[in-house]
Amino acid sequence: MEYSLPAWLGALAGTVVAVVIYVPAIRAFERRRRAGPQTLEQRTAFEEKLSIARRLILAADIAILAAAGYWIGHALGGSRF
Repeated sequence: MEYSLPAWLGALAGTVVAVVIYVPAIRAFERRRRAGPQTLEQRTAFEEKLSIARRLILAADIAILAAAGYWIGHALGGSRF
């Protein structure tokens, strides 16, 4: 496996894109899930689930888009295979 500067720059760009789309994705998710009145117990359970969902969404975004960025940078950088 060869590491090249264009591939790493692509991975960095993919990570930046992942963080940028993270905020609107979380807001949309929260808006959808906060519908209706909730009791204190329901709100506490929701906040715990939301915390886990935030981490999962960010991790998936970074993993997928950083890998895609790495691949695109590697392809455009003219690296040898």
